[in-house]
Amino acid sequence: MPTTARGREGGAKPGKRRKSGSLLTHTILRSYKPLHRQERNPETMNRTSLLSPGDRFETGRLYLRLLAPEDAPALLDYRQRNRAEHAPWEPVRGEAFFTAEAHQAAIRGFEDESATDRAYSFGVFHQPDGLLIGTVRLSHIGRGPFQNAYVGYSIDAAYGGRGLMTEALRECLRIAFGPLGLHRVQAAIIPRNARSLRVAEKCGFVRIGLSPRYLNIAGVWEDHILFALTSEDFE
Repeated sequence: MPTTARGREGGAKPGKRRKSGSLLTHTILRSYKPLHRQERNPETMNRTSLLSPGDRFETGRLYLRLLAPEDAPALLDYRQRNRAEHAPWEPVRGEAFFTAEAHQAAIRGFEDESATDRAYSFGVFHQPDGLLIGTVRLSHIGRGPFQNAYVGYSIDAAYGGRGLMTEALRECLRIAFGPLGLHRVQAAIIPRNARSLRVAEKCGFVRIGLSPRYLNIAGVWEDHILFALTSEDFE
């Protein structure tokens, strides 16, 4: 678990300030490489998915669904067309990341995680055309007395400013506190990412601290504001 602490605001070097914000935040970051069986925590080995791969969660303008192998081309296209917009808010991505093979492997890893109740990676699909326009991910799920997950989200730049990311995140939280039975969801956002901060706050997240140099984003160790929301406070 990360330690909450006070620290300086922002993590970028002077003279290298980036855009005022993007509808993208993240959880603790991990590779797309799926875990081999011998690497898994024995405590997760008997856990099984609480969602079915075909489940659709409708919101009106959108629907959420676990990403499946057939979504690999759409996920790659989504990441390619948003590469420049998302780059300031993500780890450095090499060219190998933006390939069909990498995204096929990514989704195999997502399926492995959801099958063992470790993480759930949703596509955000626009209604009625079914275009993949975003992602929401619940990861590092802790059971036992914790019942916690971390959430990360992103949306296509062409669909920003319409409240769609807020709509998708609220639906993800309904899934987290409903079918998945979680008690708490946390998020971490770079302080100057104003748009992601607004989305989190509109969904009821409460700031619980600032973690200095929390994640390496675009080659810089960035401070992150830590947020949390419990099932009792979700509306």
